[in-house]
Amino acid sequence: MDFKRISSALIGFPLVAIILIWGNKYLVDIVISIIAIMSLHEYFHSFKEQNQNKDLRWIAYISALSIAFIHVIPQEYILKTIAAMIPIAILVLFAQVIASNMKYNIKDIAITLFGICYIVVFLMYIPIIRETTNGRITIWYVFLAAWGTDIFAYCIGRKYGKHKFSKISPNKSIEGCIAGTIGAVVLMSIYTWVCNTYFEMNFHYLYTVIIAVVLSLVGQIGDFSASSIKRYTGIKDFSNLIPGHGGMLDRIDSVIFIAPFAYFLLMLL
Repeated sequence: MDFKRISSALIGFPLVAIILIWGNKYLVDIVISIIAIMSLHEYFHSFKEQNQNKDLRWIAYISALSIAFIHVIPQEYILKTIAAMIPIAILVLFAQVIASNMKYNIKDIAITLFGICYIVVFLMYIPIIRETTNGRITIWYVFLAAWGTDIFAYCIGRKYGKHKFSKISPNKSIEGCIAGTIGAVVLMSIYTWVCNTYFEMNFHYLYTVIIAVVLSLVGQIGDFSASSIKRYTGIKDFSNLIPGHGGMLDRIDSVIFIAPFAYFLLMLL
């Protein structure tokens, strides 16, 4: 049993719960912005051998900082603002390439732009979900899908995993991946019962199961995606920030992928 992993989770979960349950929207925005900046730092550091030009990174960090002000924008313009971020980022990146007289190349632009899309844009959906109708309740579906999948896949895969899933992540097994999805379905179904029984919600159980399966699979793709970056850059973890878990990006790789899909799927509830 990995006691570092368990102890980190026991400390981390209450902090997340306190912020999401009692924090106001501006505090949540600031916390998610800080997490995005930390994740970007780990992401860029992993590419230190492939991307020697660091001057373009300021664009990504500014975009991450903008999460702290997302709810200063009127609600009806938030999604439009997110949609505008990508073309604006591309414009600014190429403008700097031109201004620098080709000091930067397309790889520098691609790594920076992908970091903005992958980390900043995806993470923006966390505070957005929380401020929707019943958002303080439905936001937990994101974390139950991610962490439920991770916990069940880790426990079952470690003990019963015989068939390796992919060389991208050699420690993951088919049995673990299946168990992770089943675990997410179970946890999200129990949470749905709690919401319907004690919070007077009327969430549909069949929709919850479908959403749980989709979000669990999406989260596992997010996990493998982060692993593929680490394999390409030749690192084991993005950092050693969280004992037993690696870096911030190691811990939230599933949550990042799940968040935007959860925003649209949770509307079905």
